[in-house]
Amino acid sequence: QLQLVESGGGLVQAGGSLRLSCAASGYTFSNYAMGWFRQAPGKEREFVAAISRTGITVYADSVKGRFTISRDNAKNTAYLQMSSLKPEDTAIYYCAARLVAVVTTNDYKYWGRGTQVTVSS
Repeated sequence: QLQLVESGGGLVQAGGSLRLSCAASGYTFSNYAMGWFRQAPGKEREFVAAISRTGITVYADSVKGRFTISRDNAKNTAYLQMSSLKPEDTAIYYCAARLVAVVTTNDYKYWGRGTQVTVSS
């Protein structure tokens, strides 16, 4: 059964950095596009970044230049390196997987349970 498990969240001061990891199991990781989404309290879940099977990346405008998505197919893991963090980045961060192409909508078949990121001012 396909599983995604996020880790690496925590509390950080504004301007700091965190790296989130998404460990995948139960499927051929390299066949899937991977995405990161986030949901802040009282807000809808929103797209953050995605990476295709071949390493093509796409970012939300709000994180472009500050966040970097990557993947290590040998380790079945996707990453989200977050730098210059702002209080408005505070949210639960979810990773997701889908076959074939990257999309920036919620149209991903598999989801992790999320990891909390809190940025203090």
